[in-house]
Amino acid sequence: MHDNHDAGLTVRREREADEPAIHQIHALAFARGAVRGPVAEAVLVNRLRNSDAWIPGLSIVAVEDELVVGSVVCSRAWIDPAALPVIGLGPLGVHPERQGRGIGSALVRAVIAAAVELEEVLIGLLGDPGYYARFGFRPSRTFLIEPPDPRWEDNFQALPLTGSAPVPEGTFRYAPPFDDL
Repeated sequence: MHDNHDAGLTVRREREADEPAIHQIHALAFARGAVRGPVAEAVLVNRLRNSDAWIPGLSIVAVEDELVVGSVVCSRAWIDPAALPVIGLGPLGVHPERQGRGIGSALVRAVIAAAVELEEVLIGLLGDPGYYARFGFRPSRTFLIEPPDPRWEDNFQALPLTGSAPVPEGTFRYAPPFDDL
């Protein structure tokens, strides 16, 4: 992956030294009001990093002025019953003071490009369809892929990366660390 420079923004793969900043980004980005204690998404990133599902080439950070200001993580997921290996995107977090500046978009574009380079088949995610449609994501059921939780139907999306190769229908399954959320 090449560094992407845009108005002082660099997008690159995560480095070990970035881990504390990545944890802080997700803790701040997903803080809910006056909630005290660990933020689930920040804990999830740490659990994913320490699991077999971790894909180092798909953990990408955005850096401005030598500070990590955004992070996106992808992990191994599956479509059952075929047990087809795919990618689960998330969490995606941007420091609250830097949101609305295109940092999240730069991270999503970078992780899609990296997944294509790694010849991955599909990316699935839970998120706002209005946001992710700009990157080509569509409701997962468009591709006959059921969300991991039926309640997510309206917000679970997929992006096939295989071109003309069909993606088997089935149910999307995140890596085990997601089960603890």
